[in-house]
Parts: sequence; C-alpha cells; structure tokens
Amino acid sequence: MTDKLIIFDTTLRDGEQSPGASMTKDEKVRIARQLERLKVDVIEAGFAASSEGDFDAISAVSAAVKDSIVCSLARANENDITRASDALKAANAKRIHVFLATSPLHMEKKLRMTPDQVFEQAKKSIRFARNLAADIEFSPEDGYRSEVDFLCRVLEAVIAEGATTINVPDTVGYAVPELYGEFIHTLRTRIPNSDKAIWSVHCHNDLGMGVANSLAGVKIGGARQVECTINGLGERAGNTALEEIVMALRTRKDYFDLSVGIDATQIVPASKLVSQITGFVVQPNKAVVGANAFAHASGIHQDGVLKARDTYEIMRAEDVGWSANKIVLGKLSGRNAFKQRLQELGITVETEEELNDAFSRFKALADQKSEIFDEDIISITSGSASAEESEFYRFVSLSQHSETGKRPSSQVVFHMGGEKMTSEAEGNGPVDASLNAIEAMAKSGAEQLLYSVNAITSGTQSQGEVTVRLAKGGRIVNGVGTDPDIIAASAKAYLSALNKLHDPRQAKLNAQMAP
Repeated sequence: MTDKLIIFDTTLRDGEQSPGASMTKDEKVRIARQLERLKVDVIEAGFAASSEGDFDAISAVSAAVKDSIVCSLARANENDITRASDALKAANAKRIHVFLATSPLHMEKKLRMTPDQVFEQAKKSIRFARNLAADIEFSPEDGYRSEVDFLCRVLEAVIAEGATTINVPDTVGYAVPELYGEFIHTLRTRIPNSDKAIWSVHCHNDLGMGVANSLAGVKIGGARQVECTINGLGERAGNTALEEIVMALRTRKDYFDLSVGIDATQIVPASKLVSQITGFVVQPNKAVVGANAFAHASGIHQDGVLKARDTYEIMRAEDVGWSANKIVLGKLSGRNAFKQRLQELGITVETEEELNDAFSRFKALADQKSEIFDEDIISITSGSASAEESEFYRFVSLSQHSETGKRPSSQVVFHMGGEKMTSEAEGNGPVDASLNAIEAMAKSGAEQLLYSVNAITSGTQSQGEVTVRLAKGGRIVNGVGTDPDIIAASAKAYLSALNKLHDPRQAKLNAQMAP
C-alpha cells in the first residue's frame, strides 16, 4: 500500500509569527474550521503559554474542531506543557508539541545551557508531557545546524521517553534539498529506536527552498509528516507552503508514491480566507493559489490549451478550488438563498443572530454594488456586528473633499472607548487626510510601516481591501478594512490596527525568541 504523508498545518502558530499577522480568537476558529474542511491531519492552533489570548484561542479551536488533531506548542518546561494540555482539554484528539534548541549556537547564546543540561531537560520534559497526553511531538529547535552525534543522543532519549513524532526543523532556512534529505536519513539510520516515532520536517523559506527541502526530507530522508502553512505564511521569508506540497505529491505521484488525505478543492478557499484575515496578499504568480497560476498570456500557450489542456497545464484549476467568478446573488436575493450560499462556501453561522447580521451586511453591500461575488460574501462574513461593538475603536462615517490643485481634507466620525468622536484633518491625499484625522484624536504615536490596497474582485465596482501595518513599543500589528469606498476601507483598516495595539491580549511571546 502507498504510504500516507501527514499534513501538519501551523498557519495559526508559526504562520501567525509573521509581523502583523496576529489573529483574534474568532479568526483562528474560522481558519481552523476551513483547515478541517481541507482535511488537514494536525492543526497547530498556537502557543498556549505565550499569552492569555493564545490560550483562549487554542481552547476555542479545540472545542470547534472534531476531525483533525489539535496541537499546542510548548517550551520544554512543566509550566508550558501544563498550559498546553489545559488549553487542549476540549479536543477530540490532542497533541503537545515540545521544543528545545540543540544547536551549539542556540544552546550557548540563547539558552545559556550546556549540552548535558539540554539533554536532561529534553528527557524530563517529554517524560512529563507523556503523563498529560499520548501524542507527543518533539522538535530540536535549529536541528539542522546541530551536531549529529549530540542530536542522535537527544532524539534517541526522547523517543525512549515516549515522543511519538520527531520533527527536525530547519529553523533559519539554511538547508539545501539533497543535504537536508541526507541529514534526516542519517538520523533515522543511526538512532536505534527511530522506527518507534514518525519523522517530520519543518522548513523555512529564507533561501526559497522550503518546499524543495521538505520534499527532499520526505523522499530521501523518509519523513512521513510535513509541517507547513497556507500561502507559505510565516516570519521572515515564510514557511513551506501547504498547497505546493500537496499538489507536488499529487501531480508527481509517480515519483513520490505517497498519498495525502487533503481535499484539494478546499485549497483556494483556505488561501483566500487566510489572506483576507491576515491582510497578507497572495502574489499573482504564486504557485497553485496565485491569481495567474492558471492564466495563459502567450498565444502559443493559449492555442495549445484550447486544443488540449495538458499541453501546458499539469493541474486543473478546478481541482484546487478555482472557479470562474460568477454572480451568485443580488439585491433582490432572499435570506434563504443567502444562507444556502454560505453553506456552499463552507461558512459556518452558529446562531440566527449571526445569520441576520451577515444578511444585513449583504443587503447593505448589494445597495452599493450591483454584482455580488463569492469573495464579497467571504469578506462581509469575516466579522460580526457584536464583535465590532465591543471594540475600543469603531468606524461610523467619513466625508472627504479633494480637488486638483488644493490640499485634500477629511472628516471622520468614529467611536473611541464608547465615546463618539469627530475629527478633521488635511493630508497629501484623501487617504492620508482620513488617517491623519483619526490619529489626531487617537494620539497612538504608532509608526505606519505599510499601506496596501487590494481589489477583492475584478472591475471598478469591486470592494477595496486595505491593509495598514502599525508598530509601537516593539509590537507590529496589521489592520484590515473592506469597503467599496477605498477611503472608508482605509479608515476601517487604520482603526482595526489601533484596536489590536490597544488590546493587551494581542501581545504575545514569540516562540522563536523564547528563552
């Protein structure tokens, strides 16, 4: 029988470490449900000890997900492991993922521990974790740059203590495919009890080889789990992209001879959801999920595809969830039709109140634009009115004036801490004026690192999706706003970012930087 490759998705944990990609509890639950529809084997929901917000999010994901294993990261100490176990209590199937650095550089400079101390701590932590869960993963952080003899000693010991999965991360993206594959193979060959655990790979994309390294770890090294993220989301240059791993294995089954349990038709919906929530736009030429991934501009290519698709296409667009943008609903559509489309898009609505809220948003949008696309529906269901009402900053209205040769001005009305504020300001353009008006009243003092605009659908009637990235006090946050009016979308995005800066629960410990 063909071996199965386990897909371990860490979008909600390692992907969230992208500067500004922090997600709320509700956003994490929405993505987790989509990952479950995607049939991901393991969902790493977060790092429970990093913050109260992350603990609550892992708990919520554990309660919401029924078919996938839910995992929490933990440092190799009893407090972190206990927090992870407590956060996972509601999970049907749970995994505790323990990590401890093993490279000479990390042990000396970061941990300030001797190799013998690291060895004993690794054994002790896995022994403790096994009392709380049967499914335990161990990762030697910066494993690829560790000394082979020492790494073999540590991994043999943690397997003996009960670790069921051994993950060998290329934490800094230093590996190259052949050498990384051989490294995994060497470890499995030299460790006597290596057959008692599933071997896993976790590669970063700093040199653009995350996917290639992971596949080499599978093909050459014999790993049977790949750790990856939707859209390759992650800090620095990102992580191994789930969609590329899955489609490489499916397209080249003749070479890899491995199966995956993923429902590939859910790949594009997952990509769009993660992009919409985090504000990280997918580049058009991104493999599998980019807007141009199945587009043919060359006349020769177009002619070939029209005659026989497989002349220039190795995958079918519909197999990964692409479909032609078609109008599905309009302003005359009823509540039942809207509810049916939500179900078809895999959007879960828990209560009648949530359905009514989403339908009201749909009607409001239909009054503004005549053509409603699936992407519009996904956008308007990304947040609830009740959640907005509980936010410290909340958009109300905006008016602005711009004229050639004159300095633009804007007036923004918004709630700040329950009080309605009206603020006016000028700027280099209408967007700048609007954000200046908000800042004049909010006085956040945050530095703006990024402003970007993306059209949710095609055409000038499209909703604009704006991302604003702010930094303050060592924290970096993204705010996302959508509206057919780009100026209003910009104001919403700025207020969204301010809400994240204002919420102390959004501040969290970065696992990679943890002592």
